[in-house]
Amino acid sequence: MPDKIIKCRDCGARFTFTEKDQEFYREKGYMHEPSRCSKCRAARKSQQGENKRGIYGRSEREMFPAICSECGSKTNVPFQPSPGKPVYCQDCFRRMKS
Repeated sequence: MPDKIIKCRDCGARFTFTEKDQEFYREKGYMHEPSRCSKCRAARKSQQGENKRGIYGRSEREMFPAICSECGSKTNVPFQPSPGKPVYCQDCFRRMKS
């Protein structure tokens, strides 16, 4: 399969989608070929990352305050607690899990 020349959807520059890149996309199971050049992809990634990035570039989880149903201590959980459903602190959750 030969290299493909693709027009970037953001800047309009033409870039090469190499045979090696096409093979990589196929192995990863990507359904679509890239629509942005490498500069525009990098700019888009950094722009998205400015919103909520924690250590190592990962998005920070939104945490919600809660009271542990087991020991009554204040804790934070990564989901919105539902009324009537138990919520556990990390220690109590680990104890119950094992």
